[in-house]
Amino acid sequence: MLVRTPAVLDALLSGVPVTWLVRNDGPVTWSAYGIVAHLLKGGVANWLPRTRMILSEGAGRAFEPFDRLPTEDPGQQPVESLLVRFRAARRASLDELASLGVGANDLRRHGRHPEFGEVTLGQVLATWVAHDLTHLAQAAEVLARRYRDDVGPYRVYLPALDRVADAE
Repeated sequence: MLVRTPAVLDALLSGVPVTWLVRNDGPVTWSAYGIVAHLLKGGVANWLPRTRMILSEGAGRAFEPFDRLPTEDPGQQPVESLLVRFRAARRASLDELASLGVGANDLRRHGRHPEFGEVTLGQVLATWVAHDLTHLAQAAEVLARRYRDDVGPYRVYLPALDRVADAE
């Protein structure tokens, strides 16, 4: 599943006007651009470092806290450039993950999350996949909410137009 995320985001967001990409639903909510920046940041600083830590140190030391808010400014670069960076970072992460040779027994190994306490490597990796899928849905929903008022009475059939998630 993790290999698919960059292609889905590329298909969804490339060539989309910047006003759509930066549109959000208010303070502490995601824009589509912010979601890509967040996924890029997490791929570098969250999932793989925690995987390495579990494999090398176990639960002896807590994971470094992860600042979940994106740091990329839409004015810094077009989304297409951000998507290229994300695609390259994801490929490198998945190549490294494959090189670690994680087996079924490794999935039961423990690490220590700073908030949740003991977690398994299987939980970390499953969360990485679910995290991607959640943010893919959020990106589509924030774009769809651009049409919230335009759909008229059809809005009753489109719950995503009224569902707004805070930035995690």
